[in-house]
Amino acid sequence: MLIPLFSLIAVFVLVVMLCIVVASYIIVPQQSVHIIERFGKFQTLCSAGLHFKIPVVDKCAGMVSLRLMQLDIKVETKTLDDVFVDITTSVQYRVLPHKVFDAFYTLDDPEKQITAFVFDVVRSRVPKIRLDDVFSTKDDIALSVRDELKEVMNNFGYDITQTLVTDIMPDAKVKAAMNEINEAQRLRIAANERGEAEKILKVKQAEAEAESKALHGKGISWQRKAIMDGLKESLCDFQAQIPGADHEAIMHLILMTQYFDTLKEMGMGGKMNTIMVPYSPGSVSDIGQQLKEAMVFGKNLPTMDGSKDATTTHGKKG
Repeated sequence: MLIPLFSLIAVFVLVVMLCIVVASYIIVPQQSVHIIERFGKFQTLCSAGLHFKIPVVDKCAGMVSLRLMQLDIKVETKTLDDVFVDITTSVQYRVLPHKVFDAFYTLDDPEKQITAFVFDVVRSRVPKIRLDDVFSTKDDIALSVRDELKEVMNNFGYDITQTLVTDIMPDAKVKAAMNEINEAQRLRIAANERGEAEKILKVKQAEAEAESKALHGKGISWQRKAIMDGLKESLCDFQAQIPGADHEAIMHLILMTQYFDTLKEMGMGGKMNTIMVPYSPGSVSDIGQQLKEAMVFGKNLPTMDGSKDATTTHGKKG
């Protein structure tokens, strides 16, 4: 009976000693700090590595991570022009290594504390800004949040590394209205650009037409000058060939020659329908007289069946 009892006691002592050995050391992971308390009072901080403590007397009260953490906070607020928007702010923070004691024992819930400060800063700054300016001043809002948090949270052992305004979401109807305004502005700019392009095109066309007319006028001027030079040369040749001819007779002969040349060119065209009519004032009465004589002559002509005009026949019967 003594041997089994001794064996049980030995096993019990070994188990107790094993538990004491296991409870006498702790292994702390990288970028972490363990808080050791002795009888409920702070004793020491254990950084990454292997550490020993007194079993039962010392205990690990908690662990603090030294890694960079991020907290996303969504704040609903109102702008200066009475538009409600949801602003999402991301706060990046970490525990200062030399203030682990303050970070662990001062704040019960650091995330709630940071959230409260973010709400306070955003709701005190955004109502002073119009909706259109909120998007362009989001960096200023983020900077204000960081400065406010950095000053306060540093006393609690936390370092605010960065704050970012990651999203600005107005009401769906307001967002649709903003898109319509933007579209209308772009359409107006496009219309102005299109009008300027058409204006430039018309100006260029007018300039080209003016230049074309100027060149055409120069061509006519040069042509007339060449004609005058030709007439002058012809007149000199006539005077040289016929010494007794006067200037008027020579000019009349040249003009008659040009007149018949013009008629010849007009007659050579297959689809010409031009009628040469005298244009001097005295010739108008001659044209009228010629038309009257033609009408009278046409009435006196016999018809195709050999009979005379109906009016003349009727007069004879009467």
